[in-house]
Amino acid sequence: MADFVIVMGAALAGGLIAYRLKVPMLLGYILAGILIGPNALGLVDDIDMVETMASVGVVLLLFTIGMEFSVVDLKRVGPIWVLGGIGQMALTVGLCFVIIRAIFDWPVLAAAFFSLLVAHSSTTVILKILAERREVNTPHGRIMFGISLVQDLSVLPLMVILPALAEDTSGLAQSLGLALGKAMLALGAVAVVGLWIIPRLLRETAGVQSRELFRITILAICLGAAYGTSYFGVSAAFGAFAAGMLVSRSHFAHQALGDIIPFRDAFVALFFISLGMLSSPRFMADNWNIVILVAVLMLGSKFLVSSAITWFSGYSLRTTLFVGAGLAQVGEFAFILAAAGLQIGIMSGSLYSLALSAAIVTLLVSPAVFKLTDLGYDRLLTPARLAITARRGKDDTVIALKETFSNHVIVCGHGRTGSNLASILQRYNIPYVVVEINPRIISELQAEGIPCIYGDAGNPQILSMAHISQARVLALTCPDAGAEVTAASYARQVNRNIDIIAVSPRETVTKLLQRQEISEIVEPAIEASLEFVRHILRYYGVDSREIESMACPFLREREDHATQ
Repeated sequence: MADFVIVMGAALAGGLIAYRLKVPMLLGYILAGILIGPNALGLVDDIDMVETMASVGVVLLLFTIGMEFSVVDLKRVGPIWVLGGIGQMALTVGLCFVIIRAIFDWPVLAAAFFSLLVAHSSTTVILKILAERREVNTPHGRIMFGISLVQDLSVLPLMVILPALAEDTSGLAQSLGLALGKAMLALGAVAVVGLWIIPRLLRETAGVQSRELFRITILAICLGAAYGTSYFGVSAAFGAFAAGMLVSRSHFAHQALGDIIPFRDAFVALFFISLGMLSSPRFMADNWNIVILVAVLMLGSKFLVSSAITWFSGYSLRTTLFVGAGLAQVGEFAFILAAAGLQIGIMSGSLYSLALSAAIVTLLVSPAVFKLTDLGYDRLLTPARLAITARRGKDDTVIALKETFSNHVIVCGHGRTGSNLASILQRYNIPYVVVEINPRIISELQAEGIPCIYGDAGNPQILSMAHISQARVLALTCPDAGAEVTAASYARQVNRNIDIIAVSPRETVTKLLQRQEISEIVEPAIEASLEFVRHILRYYGVDSREIESMACPFLREREDHATQ
């Protein structure tokens, strides 16, 4: 009990410190584990207990990922999530393997396995950065999510074949075949149980209307599937993921996910604590130069490979750079694979410590890498360099307009807001041009015969092709706040009479847009709150004119506050 209290207390302290420092909490857990581990303060005696609970954390993590797995969301990204994800992993592994063999001359198996670890990025860190920047639905946000999900899914076959790799290489083919056969047998058994037994079990327990019994049922399904596949000699994580996908087909999936997440978060924290306990602070101190070198290798190779794949898939320079920066760090599933590799003997203790230490460095600097990329792009985006940098690759094959527009509307971004606006403009025969950075949306617009240009709305060359100097209105509906500010600034320079309307996701962006002499700024949160007020007051019989007389001063006050 004392060891468990110490571990949970360390997880709490590490998580709080990480939150205050605005870094991923998994870093706080790992550093806390290093501190209380046997290689530092040695506060925990029963390490086996911690590792057992940590394995439960891995199982719960894969179970929830299986429940959240959505083919529909991935289809929105386009084919790059499959081709880009597989290509990114293959090229990263190949590039790192060559560099590691050339610099460190490690054994082939160790170099290959280490390169596999490098290929994985942190979905948690990626989503955290994108959410903070309000860029989850941008092209680079969707691409990063799609590729990182492919990386996460690759853990499943790797966990299946890892035990076979640890055996004698003379019978490697036979071992791999046996491992894959067991995986298929286990998957078939889980599918049979999941399709015929789990739905009936969930209906019965839900009918009792006991949340306690429902939670126990979900935990039993998750842990039972994990144990069942491990009984066949296959990774427990594989069974948990498969069970999660089957539960997600049920009508009770959302409630199940909500009930399992608190358990997952607690046990996953234990997993990262256990990772830290296995690492050596002395190794970090004695080999800091090698750790930094390997971290730079990880960041550089992943940035280059991820950027190249995005570039050759036809995306703009901005999307290319941000995808490279966002996928540069090494993620949590690399830690899971590293722990498995250490357990079966593929990795030595020193190599594990090196991988863990360098990965921690990449996670620590990941937000800074993204910010530096943002600043670097802004520096690239100057008139002298724009014609060269912004139109390279497939950007110089943007859809050219077949006619010259004037007195028209330029709609930047064809998402939900932009597409609704375009539909209304088309109904009233108001000429408009769509600027969109997503190639899939551009293809759809082309098929419908809608005037469109593929490119970044913040690129002056793209705006010039949309005849910005002759436009009547610039409607900025794209989710990229930086592109909106850049587009507004350039539009005001070349067309003093243009009306600019922009959607602002937050107050800081509103202030930046106000400096560009924006005609109208739409703040979704403010507009939504006023709509709530209008509806509720109307329900209570307040006159519509009185409601509007109340709302108008509020809006003017918001505008005055934004200009200050």
